[in-house]
Amino acid sequence: MKIVKILLIVLGVIIAIPLILAIFIKKDYSVEREIIISKPKAEVFNYIKLLKNQENFSKWAKMDPYMTREYRGVDGEVGFISAWQSKNPDVGKGEQEIIKIEDGSRVDYELRFIEPFTAKDKAYMITEMVDENSTKVKWGFNGHMNYPGNLMLLFMDFEKMIGGDFDEGLNNLKSILESRTETPATEDESKSESQEGIKK
Repeated sequence: MKIVKILLIVLGVIIAIPLILAIFIKKDYSVEREIIISKPKAEVFNYIKLLKNQENFSKWAKMDPYMTREYRGVDGEVGFISAWQSKNPDVGKGEQEIIKIEDGSRVDYELRFIEPFTAKDKAYMITEMVDENSTKVKWGFNGHMNYPGNLMLLFMDFEKMIGGDFDEGLNNLKSILESRTETPATEDESKSESQEGIKK
C-alpha cells in the first residue's frame, strides 16, 4: 500500500511539473519574412490587397488543387472572406478574412482554422517603398497557443516550420509581379467582378 502511495505521488509530480512550467512559457509567437520586388509600391499593394491573389503565390493555397473555395463580400475590402475546405489533413478547413486595410501600405487578416484543429490567429502583409520602382513586402503571422498547450512552444520552432513557406510564397509573388508587363486591374475594375460564389 505504501508503494502505491509513493507511485501516485511520483506520478502526480510528473504531471504537475509540465503544467507548472507552462505557466511561465510564452503563449504568443510570430513569424515574418520580407522580400524586395522590382515594381512600384502602388502596383504591388493593389495586387496583394486582393485576397484571391494569394491563391497565385501562397504555398498553402497550392497544397491541394482540388480544395473547395467559397468567397463572401467584395475582395480588397474589409469584411471579404475566403473560405476553404480540403480532404488533405495538411490543409483542412478554415477561412481568412480581411479585417483592416491601411490603404497603400498594409492589409491585416484573421485566420480561422476549423479542421483538423480549431484556432484563431492574425496575419498581415505590408508594403514599403524602397525607391520609385522597388517595394519591400513583409508577410507575417501572429499565433497564440492557450495554456497548457503553450508548453509545445518549447519543442516547436515555427520559424523553421513555416518560415520557409512564407519565403516560398514571397518568391512566387516576386516572380508574378516582376513578369507582368501590363498594369494590373484597378480597384474599381476588380470590384466589378463577381466576388461571391464557390470554386472547385
